This record gives sequence, structure tokens and C-alpha cells, in this order.
Amino acid sequence: MKELINLDECVIQALKLFSVTKLPKIEVTFKNPIVIGSGNAAALGKILYPSAIHANESTYKTILKSQKPDGCILISASAGKHAPIIAKQMRKNKIKTILLTNNPDGKATKIADKTYLFPKNTEPYTYNTSTYLGMILAKTGEDPKRILTFLEKLKVPKDLKKYNSYFFIVPESFDLIREFYETKFDELFGPKIQGEAFTFEEAKHAKTIVKSDKELFISLGKENKVFGKNRLNYKLPKNADFALMFCLGYYLIGKIQQQNPPYFKRSIGNYVKEASRLFKQKIKILS
Repeated sequence: MKELINLDECVIQALKLFSVTKLPKIEVTFKNPIVIGSGNAAALGKILYPSAIHANESTYKTILKSQKPDGCILISASAGKHAPIIAKQMRKNKIKTILLTNNPDGKATKIADKTYLFPKNTEPYTYNTSTYLGMILAKTGEDPKRILTFLEKLKVPKDLKKYNSYFFIVPESFDLIREFYETKFDELFGPKIQGEAFTFEEAKHAKTIVKSDKELFISLGKENKVFGKNRLNYKLPKNADFALMFCLGYYLIGKIQQQNPPYFKRSIGNYVKEASRLFKQKIKILS
């Protein structure tokens, strides 16, 4: 198998894809939908439909007992794993389902009432960069070429490896992006490297009691003059929205990945075998 790319390269390739590729326009007529996704798909749902009822693969059944949604928006890049199970439950409950996916052959596409198919690149399992970025761009209407230019001019320190903990600070208006960053640290580094993300106001609430000389504070959009000893600040371009924040965070995390041992690349082969058994379906390293 060819060498897997790092996350920062994945971001650049995704932006190049969307610079030349048209995205579908999502039309939703539901007044009070339930939006369901697993992992970062659940976080994505909050960005796309902030006023909806939100659930994941563990909570949707409980939520349906107390809520009466008039439709379901199911977000799943693969349209597999938990997605067909959820889609079947929606059909059983007589709730119409709109599926947002990147896989025309996923099992959930055969169950959902309507499917919106988004373009994607072939990427390492769990990266989900082009998959989710396309959906965010369809929502925000940001120009991927401008984001690409911004990242290509970004100055990234070449000594990120000297830290083993990274504390991202984001503007309050981008609170919903934090989960994407933290999940990506989990997936790429596990217990080897710590990554956290908070808004500036949230960071004031006992997030920095225990200190470390090997922790780097990365502030996006607001100069950090308060937290930590090691600081890295980035200004955001005018009219920055969630697609830029998604790309910026993933790009920086990819640079951290680039400068450290290849923990993910060494481990993903065994993991997809285990995940294939757990989900009872073939999961590939590249898809």
C-alpha cells in the first residue's frame, strides 16, 4: 500500500477538489427534525442545523421517546456502520429520513427516503476531511480557493514536536468546531499526545490548573495574552466561517502529526481489522 498522507495534506487536497467541483444544494422542509450522526458527524449536524434536535448512535432512541420530530437528517460519510440501523428505526417510527453521505453504495442509501451525495477524495479511514468539508461548504458558501490561499501562506513552527500537549483556543462563535479538533487528536494520537479545545471564555474555568512546560497554547482569531507560557497566535481572515475553522484546525493538527512519530499509520491496519469485526462489514484503510 502507498504511504498514507498526513492530515494537513488531506486538507489541501480537499480544498483543491472543492475549488473545481460543484456541491449539491440541500433542501429540507422539515420544521423540527432530528439530526443524527456518529462521532464528528454528530458535531457536523450541530453546525449544519443548529436549531434542530440532535442525537448520536447512543442517544437517538432515548430522545425519540420524549421528542416528536417531523423528519430525520442522517449524516454518515460511509452510509454504513450505524447508519442503516438508524435509518431502519426511523422507517419503523414512520419518520422520513434525508441522508447526507459520500457513498452511493452504502446500505443506508437503500433505506433513506432521499439521499444527497457529496463528492469526496480517497482518504485514510477516520480522516473524514473532504467528506465533511463539502457539507460545511454547502452550508456556509465559503470560497475554498480563499481558504487554500490562507493556509498556503500560514507560518507553522517547525519545532511543534517539542510539545506533547496542545491547547486550542477558538472564538465563542466557533464553539461547535472544538469537538472536531478533540476527536481528531483521539484518532491520530490516542494516549500519546494530548489535544484539547476550548473557547476563550470556557478556558477561564479551571482548564489550566495543572501546568506543563511542554504544553503549547494555540489561539485562533484572538490573541492569547493570558493562558500558558508557550503561545502561538493566528489571526483569522475577514468573514471567516466554519469551513475555514475546520480546515485551519485540521491543517495545524496535521503539522503536529507530520513532526511526530507515525502513531496513526502504524496502528490503523490492525484497527480496521478490529473495526470490521465490530461492525460486521469490510472497512478499508483507504476509502
